[in-house]
Amino acid sequence: MSTYTSVDALAAEVPDGALVAMPAEQSYVSMAMVGALIRRGVRDLHLLCVPIGSLAADMLIGAGCVSTIECAAVSLGEFGLAPRFGAAVEQGSIRIKESTCPAIHAALQAGEKGVPFMPLTGLIGSDILASRDDWKVVDDPLGQGNGPIALLPAIRPDFAIFHVPLADKDGNVWISRRRELVPLAHASKSSLITAERVTDDNLVASDIMAAGSIPNIYIGGLAEARRGARPLALPGYYPADDETYRTYARMARTEDGFRAFMDRFLGGELAAAAE
Repeated sequence: MSTYTSVDALAAEVPDGALVAMPAEQSYVSMAMVGALIRRGVRDLHLLCVPIGSLAADMLIGAGCVSTIECAAVSLGEFGLAPRFGAAVEQGSIRIKESTCPAIHAALQAGEKGVPFMPLTGLIGSDILASRDDWKVVDDPLGQGNGPIALLPAIRPDFAIFHVPLADKDGNVWISRRRELVPLAHASKSSLITAERVTDDNLVASDIMAAGSIPNIYIGGLAEARRGARPLALPGYYPADDETYRTYARMARTEDGFRAFMDRFLGGELAAAAE
């Protein structure tokens, strides 16, 4: 595990073409890393939203960093549609691997367990099967008369990227109650983490803190980034910057507006998060 003093140095670990997984908005998104990836000009990412994308996905798409997105949805929630995602879909500039929330979680669980696929019944009868030729529908392999079942290939991201409230100098990271991040880190080849604060105290030495921690064996890189989720919220620590979010949703409706927003905020709030 490598510890960096700069989020930009951490982002430099992500090569063009990598399969990068990021959590949903409520699950500790690292906007500091999003800004750093855009600044460095990474290209051709396969972005896996676990399971829904929001501001982070829209910014990366608008900046030309993403060639493929796999997700259940991309939305800005109460602030409306994701404008750069929508424009990319209309222009055909990105490839979409349509999925569902249970399907993404199931495929990551297969990656976590080291098995080639995970069965899932909830997809049977849905139209989404027609768009995923990598998903296979088979009869109940145990012959118990349970009907057809879908087999989903395991997903093993090159990198999981997220933000945490606390990490320690040994690279252990504390995720509090966001247990959905555990299979994400387990399934990924490496996890690149930004943290609000890095402590000298070993998190896994405490029974209380260890219960909400991911040990450093799953962490490939760590950088301190105060307010590194902004303008999103870090639930339980600080709220979202709704005014910035609202401004983005309005300006990003056009390419010129998006560029103006990114010129302003990559040199300001998002860049400051990486210091």
